[in-house]
Amino acid sequence: MSTESAPVALHVRNLRKAYNDVVAVDGIDFDVKAGDCFGLLGPNGAGKTTTIEICEGLTAADSGLVEVLGLRWESDAAELRQRLGIQLQETQLAEKITVLETLELFRSFFRAGPLAADALALVQLDEKRHARVGGLSGGQKQRLALACALVGNPDLLFLDEPTTGLDPQARRQLWDLIEQFKRDGRTILLTTHYMDEAQQLCERVAIMDHGKIIAHGTPRELVASIGVEHVVEFSTAAGPDLEPIGRLPGVRHVRQAGDHVAMQVVELHRAVPAVVEELGRQGQPLTELRTHSATLEDVFVALTGRQLRDE
Repeated sequence: MSTESAPVALHVRNLRKAYNDVVAVDGIDFDVKAGDCFGLLGPNGAGKTTTIEICEGLTAADSGLVEVLGLRWESDAAELRQRLGIQLQETQLAEKITVLETLELFRSFFRAGPLAADALALVQLDEKRHARVGGLSGGQKQRLALACALVGNPDLLFLDEPTTGLDPQARRQLWDLIEQFKRDGRTILLTTHYMDEAQQLCERVAIMDHGKIIAHGTPRELVASIGVEHVVEFSTAAGPDLEPIGRLPGVRHVRQAGDHVAMQVVELHRAVPAVVEELGRQGQPLTELRTHSATLEDVFVALTGRQLRDE
């Protein structure tokens, strides 16, 4: 559904929030179009959760404008609570009641929506309906939290770091669920520090760092903006001299990244033979070599000079 003419589901302008001397959100602007999955990306501490909590009505902004589905929290809070689904970064549910009882409780808060049993089936927890919440795995608890966000049949779904701490299988299952919600036409605001997750799920993304949005666009546009097609990573027995490597044909940027060297290149077929030849000249035989197409992670590195996992 993502088109330039689609209505705006979430409108944010000049949003600011500080906690004493710490500026968590520093004058950011963005729009989320109806029917899109919009990713708010960045490292821990970038301001993503504060931003989404303001949009959810859980935290008051110091200044700025937030319109959700054309409404404002200051005047339309009761209506907004009926039209939003929210999965917090950490959802604490009562552990001694059953999964079905939990969903029935949340369903009672809304005027309309699917039956609790139908919501459980949607997130593939039907076989756990009579299990106590405390006995669920981490991935199952995340799916239950997602079902709690869906029982009001929301027009806009907020997902704050929904896959953090999950094993790869549970993470992939949640990705599949989010893809299904997109096919159903739901609007989603997703925060994550997994760039591959955003690249897989989101039509548009905004990258946050230190409370500011430092890049905004489609994943394809952002990757194209850094002018790099591929990333080459290699290791040698000892540290090579990077200065001549940085001058090789097709190499845009080279840096030491922990125990390996990372190069951003525009012409893979020229850069790889050249770096192998240069390492041979330096007497530094390769112990490892791998390549990948440029990703949103590489966009973050290009913009900030560091990787997300360095945070």
